[in-house]
Amino acid sequence: MTRFVFITGGVVSSLGKGIASAALAALLQARGYKVRMRKLDPYLNVDPGTMSPYQHGEVFITDDGAETDLDLGHYERFTGVHARRADNTTTGRIYSDVIARERRGDYLGGTVQVIPHITDAIKDVVVAGTEDYDFVLVEIGGTVGDIESLPFLEAIRQLRNDLGHSQTMCVHLTLLPYIPSAGELKTKPTQHSVKELQNVGIQPQVLLCRSDRPIPENERRKIANFCNVRPEAVIAALDVDTIYACPISYHNEGMDREVLRYFGLPFEGSPDLTRWEKIVHAIREPEGEVNVAVVGKYTALLDSYKSLAEALLHGGIANNVRVKLDWIESEEFEKTADIAERLKDADAILVPGGFGERGAEGKVQAVRYARENGIPFLGICFGMQMAVIECARSLAGLPKASSTEFGPTSEPLVGLMTEWANGNELMRRREGGDLGGTMRLGAFPAKLAPGSRVAEIYGKTEVRERHRHRWEVNLHYKDRLEKTGLRFSGMSPDGVLPEVVEYPDHPWFIGVQYHPELLSKPFDPHPLFAGFIGAARKRTESK
Repeated sequence: MTRFVFITGGVVSSLGKGIASAALAALLQARGYKVRMRKLDPYLNVDPGTMSPYQHGEVFITDDGAETDLDLGHYERFTGVHARRADNTTTGRIYSDVIARERRGDYLGGTVQVIPHITDAIKDVVVAGTEDYDFVLVEIGGTVGDIESLPFLEAIRQLRNDLGHSQTMCVHLTLLPYIPSAGELKTKPTQHSVKELQNVGIQPQVLLCRSDRPIPENERRKIANFCNVRPEAVIAALDVDTIYACPISYHNEGMDREVLRYFGLPFEGSPDLTRWEKIVHAIREPEGEVNVAVVGKYTALLDSYKSLAEALLHGGIANNVRVKLDWIESEEFEKTADIAERLKDADAILVPGGFGERGAEGKVQAVRYARENGIPFLGICFGMQMAVIECARSLAGLPKASSTEFGPTSEPLVGLMTEWANGNELMRRREGGDLGGTMRLGAFPAKLAPGSRVAEIYGKTEVRERHRHRWEVNLHYKDRLEKTGLRFSGMSPDGVLPEVVEYPDHPWFIGVQYHPELLSKPFDPHPLFAGFIGAARKRTESK
């Protein structure tokens, strides 16, 4: 029997529902249960693919090519279970599907309404394909009380009646603020938040209370009395120094025991948290430190690079070092001539993905500095393209080398993708078409050149990595660039799309068209990030 756990949030946004959900899933996994996770987002966009990183943070890509919420990245990093398109839906997608069905006449002339048509569509999304799992954890985005979330909450209320209370439960995440002048934690925001949830017909069974300090027993009983839950079901979600300590912290507070108790499952004993204890130990007690300069264009909101930051941390775990990140806005290098001064402390340089011309020249300069000074370099997606352009300008005698993404150019080193293979299907797009969902999205295979550095790092010559891009390196320049020393060491299986470039005579210089950060886990660091941070550590030790 599949059991559904619905996670809602109240009081304020950004309390960390995604991490809380992922940590609970990790705890259930550690007790031997098979879990799956899903996210329901209340915004009207069909998906976050066309949203600015400053609006939404990063877009997380699944193997099957879905552009999803960044919380799905947390789900994968905590559980190791690959997310699918079905695991993230939005109000926009629900309404689009229902309206499309109405246009086809599926409702036989009936009036289409929020109840039952929208709520039925939401319920279908929640339960679809969940038969093989012990637990399905469903996070509802937004904050209770927002008008946008009401259809999702109503669907949950109905599902509890449809499936029965023995198969469903609700966990509500709230905030317990500490007021210094009063010298106490305040429970009133939590009481009001639960009341708001009860107003739509949902009674939570567990309260997960974010707090910067333990909850005194008096406050715990007070919350339980006013919110109609057991005192043991008031769980402190204490602030921790690393998110990977959350499974351990939640277990110590009794979170997994309370969930299992509610479902009538064995809850005595302890889960196997060895994996998480090793990870936390590696983070808290490293053997050294490396400084990595990340030259990006969305550094004002670090959620734009959430998976990247985590993958670099994982690389540090693999090498027993603390990774100190220096986030640099790439436009900064377009305003100053003293790049060397700004990057003097960098043990490695990373240029991440991005879209548009803004800041591109600063990224090119960062690539050049890394190449000329023998500093370990990793270019991802747009970062690889800038590495190719830098090579063309500096080494191949093509000073006008550019990308058609920035406008017309006489030397299009990077051009718009018009067609590519997706399995046995040929995908096509045209310039000026819709932006949403029209990129090369999802996991694609690549062949690595035997004897190349990237093949050595992976330990194999065939890989499968996740992509998200509209532009590609122009293969017509391949021979000219390789004469300068830049090697195209990874290609699509048909030999048409460049996937990896590297300088064999550089200490560590690799550019990849895909996004390796999306596959990295704390318990299974991605080989490229482990190798990149390993090269940075080697550089620090040689100073």
